[in-house]
Amino acid sequence: MLLSKRVTAVLSASLLTLACQATQAADSLNFVSWGGTTQDAQKQAWADPFSKSSNIKVVQDGPTDYGKLKAMVESGNVQWDVVDVEADFALRAAAEGLLEPLDFNTIQRDRIDPRFVSDHGVGSFFFSFVLGFNEGKLGGNKPQDWSALFDTKTYPGKRALYKWPSPGVLELALLADGVPADKLYPLDLDRAFKKLDTIKKDIVWWGGGAQSQQLLASGEATLGQFWNGRVYALQQDGAPVGVSWKQNLVMADFLVVPKGAKNKDAAMKFLANAASAKGQAEFANLTAYAPVNLDSISQLKPELAPNLPTAYAQEQVTLDFAYWAKNGPAIATRWNEWLVK
Repeated sequence: MLLSKRVTAVLSASLLTLACQATQAADSLNFVSWGGTTQDAQKQAWADPFSKSSNIKVVQDGPTDYGKLKAMVESGNVQWDVVDVEADFALRAAAEGLLEPLDFNTIQRDRIDPRFVSDHGVGSFFFSFVLGFNEGKLGGNKPQDWSALFDTKTYPGKRALYKWPSPGVLELALLADGVPADKLYPLDLDRAFKKLDTIKKDIVWWGGGAQSQQLLASGEATLGQFWNGRVYALQQDGAPVGVSWKQNLVMADFLVVPKGAKNKDAAMKFLANAASAKGQAEFANLTAYAPVNLDSISQLKPELAPNLPTAYAQEQVTLDFAYWAKNGPAIATRWNEWLVK
């Protein structure tokens, strides 16, 4: 009898400890994104409502760092639970075993645009790289397409370009050099780098959205390649910036869960909320990034239409992030070598 009581007591204590650990694990999760106005909107549209409805605190962190995510997973000390990443990285990271498979019993997959969902990632939003310009620097001379970046006589000043070896920069260089949109892939790397060489000394590189906004709004860069939502945010703040949607380059961000995340179950619930029709619509209404949920369109503000990629489908070039997932590492090696030449 005494032994039985002791066993019962030990088992009860162990179960209580496990229950407490489970409760603690579900009390919070760590969300990582790119900072600036985009992460502010993700907090307002997703994190705050989710915390209120679930009693799970969402701790903000960032900016997204692919090397850091990989190092966490490989060390077994994963501090991040949900990370906003670019689509090509999501596909590559899944292939490398860095991500948890998503729980589609919790996340409603069939209402997500199939372009923006995989077994290991669900769309955060989709967006366009657009040609943005500082109207104060250019006056009434408004650039129309990517070729303006390479015309330093007509459009003088620095050019702001995305510094990472990922979809966008090489494609715009090829388009500016006359390559038809339907002939972009596989990328002619020699031709793309040769075109970029012509303005290399005039390029100011940006690595995050907040930095890109500062470059454009301040006039440090006269024109450049920007995420459409970042230009929209500047316009809403009254900054003297304009935008051309011609040849806008469509890309997406995915939300992923690193392999070994400590709060995986909470992370899946967060993803379900973020990818819901309401969550996507509220984020889109704040940012002018397009929703990945097929049921979100009816919930968007009508005045947003001119600022969404969905309004410029005829002028779009959809970037091939599956191509980049496969070829990205090799391209990155050449890209990094080119940057330091």
